Amino acid sequence: MAGPPLRIASVGAGYFGRFHLEAWRRIEGADPAAVCDRAEAKAREAAAAFAIPAAYADAATMLDEIRPDLVDIAAPPAEHAPLVRAAAARGVRAIVCQKPFCRDLAEAREISAAAEAAGALLVVHENFRFQPWYREARRLIDAGALGEVYQAAFRLRPGDGRGAGAYADRQPYFRTMERFLVHETAIHFIDTFRYLFGEAKAVYASLHRLNPAIAGEDAGHIILEHAGGTRSLFDGNRLVDHAARNRRLTLGEMLIEGSEAVLRLDGNGGLWLRRAGSSDETAHPFAWSDRGFGGDCVFLFQQHVADALRLGRPCENTAADYLRNLEIEDAAYRSAETGCRIAL
Repeated sequence: MAGPPLRIASVGAGYFGRFHLEAWRRIEGADPAAVCDRAEAKAREAAAAFAIPAAYADAATMLDEIRPDLVDIAAPPAEHAPLVRAAAARGVRAIVCQKPFCRDLAEAREISAAAEAAGALLVVHENFRFQPWYREARRLIDAGALGEVYQAAFRLRPGDGRGAGAYADRQPYFRTMERFLVHETAIHFIDTFRYLFGEAKAVYASLHRLNPAIAGEDAGHIILEHAGGTRSLFDGNRLVDHAARNRRLTLGEMLIEGSEAVLRLDGNGGLWLRRAGSSDETAHPFAWSDRGFGGDCVFLFQQHVADALRLGRPCENTAADYLRNLEIEDAAYRSAETGCRIAL
């Protein structure tokens, strides 16, 4: 049975935090009660924009006064651990935390264990697997429409990483991240590949930096070997773009190749099927909403979490499960440093 609305307190009113706030406002069973940002003016502006009753500059004060059922953290990674601890110490029932999750694997393991010990559900806001084209791709795979899936490749081509001012207008902290392409971006696709093709048993990576104006890597390749035999390739280059009306919709293009058919994702969120032996590719119709971010995946993820809490359903991307993504990320960096395939 559904319980009363979930009282939501949000931390972070920046670029992506606003997608969170807009989604909570639309979600059945959610009651956005407060928003906090260290820049109080930003919190107040977001509260006014999304009809949220209270705005704060201090997260501890917000938690003490609002007493939420769920805390949604959309703050930078360095703030994740102290915010999760603060929420767990106050008996908050559920905590949603944006990615990149914490600063590194060791901290993520520590904070995941702390939340579990406190009895709090900790979920990572990994929303790419909720993009509707990937949910439909998973449905087609499960239905056998592609046959045995041999391999898949995603070409990340957002075209936003050029020049001395790269990332400065939207997410300037990207510029100083010493680990960038994998830790910030490819982690989405590591998780999506696991969702589509199952667990990975080995990883090989080659990474490099093309734009000298930033600190971290912005191009490279990662190959995952999945336990079922599928190989997946992440081919990332943030300087090059792709054909799309909105290059931030899919961030690139994907090809999934199976024994019976090939499935292609284009830059406009369209899926295309080509049967084995045929030269004709046909559009595969499926329903999705071009709203919010990435096919409304923020809304779809947060609705999933709200339903899990209110209806007693299992929840995807719990921190305990998400640690596997960070283990793969860590192995990718070690592979790039050593030039070796890393068994997981």
